[in-house]
Amino acid sequence: MGRKNIKDLRRQEIVKAFYKTAKAEGLQNTSIAKIAEAMDVNPSLILHNFKNKDELVLALIDYILSRYQKIYTIRKEGSAIDHLREVLNNLFSRKWNALISDDVYYSCYSLIFRNNVIRSKYKDLHDSLRVWLESHLVECIEEGSLQLENPKRTANLIYTILEGAYYYLCMEKNAAKKDEIMGQYKQHAYDILKLEA
Repeated sequence: MGRKNIKDLRRQEIVKAFYKTAKAEGLQNTSIAKIAEAMDVNPSLILHNFKNKDELVLALIDYILSRYQKIYTIRKEGSAIDHLREVLNNLFSRKWNALISDDVYYSCYSLIFRNNVIRSKYKDLHDSLRVWLESHLVECIEEGSLQLENPKRTANLIYTILEGAYYYLCMEKNAAKKDEIMGQYKQHAYDILKLEA
C-alpha cells in the first residue's frame, strides 16, 4: 500500500537524470547514451523504460509540471486570502527558476511547433497552472474576501501577465532589474484582484 513499483521509481530516476543532463549540456545535445553515462548504467536500461528520446521528453514535461506544482505549496494555517497572497508572491518570484531551468523549459517548449503531442502536453501543463490559481480565487470568493465575476477569466489574465513577464525576463541579465520588473507585474495582478500588495 502506498509503495510505488520499481518500474515507476526507475522511470522517475531516468527522467531526473535526463533533466540534469539537459540542464548541463542542453536538450539538443542530450542523448540516451549521455543519460546512461550520467546514471552509470547501460543505455539498454533506459530504452527498456522509454522507447526513444521523444517519449523521454513527454515524461520530462510531466516532471516540469510536478516541479511547478510546488509554487502552490502553502502553509496549512491561514485564511484563503492569505493563501492566495502567498501563491501570488510565489508566482511572481524567482522560485520558478529554482524549480526548473529556463533553458530546459524553453528547449522543450520550442518542440511544440513540430510535435502535436508535445504541444498538447504543454497546453495541459499551462491549463493545470491556471486551474490551480482559479481554485484559490474560488476559495477566496467563498470565504468572502474577494469579489470576482469570473475567476476563470481572472486566472487566465494573471497567467497571461505572468507568462509574458517570464518570457521577457529571460532576456534580462541584471538581477535587480528582473526583481523590479517582476514587482511591477505582480502589482498588476494585485490591481486586477483589487487587493493591496
